[in-house]
Amino acid sequence: MSRAALLLCLALAGCTQFPELDAVVSASAKSAAYPRLQPLDSVLARANSSTNDPDAVRGNLAARVAALRARAARMRGPIVEPSIRARMNAALRRHSG
Repeated sequence: MSRAALLLCLALAGCTQFPELDAVVSASAKSAAYPRLQPLDSVLARANSSTNDPDAVRGNLAARVAALRARAARMRGPIVEPSIRARMNAALRRHSG
């Protein structure tokens, strides 16, 4: 039965009408001038003038790693504090019979 359903879906997908893609580009876009290319030197100069100091980035990453490890350690702890767990267990023992 599933093969027949798959075959039916494929057959129905083949019956769909293909969209008209020729009308997607407007006449103004077709008649527009070719974009001006920027000189590569100015682009490279901006890319190389990065204000990021590698040592500062390493320091920030080390601080972030330490914070994430501390957060992970806190998450590994018990969800319910031991004193509250003891009270809950005592209440369960009282009510269970």
